[in-house]
Amino acid sequence: MLILSRRAGETLIINDNVKITVVNATDSQVSLGIEAPKEVRVHREEVYQRIQVEKNNEP
Repeated sequence: MLILSRRAGETLIINDNVKITVVNATDSQVSLGIEAPKEVRVHREEVYQRIQVEKNNEP
């Protein structure tokens, strides 16, 4: 796992087409802005896990 430190207003670029910006950060929460092409799915982990469970339960 790559671990990076960023401050509010700073950005990460992934694969030349995904941009993640730290919008706000407090002691207990970070707000991220994500710019990605429509074909790139972006989910919170708990939503992604629910989608996977639903996929596996399909007949």
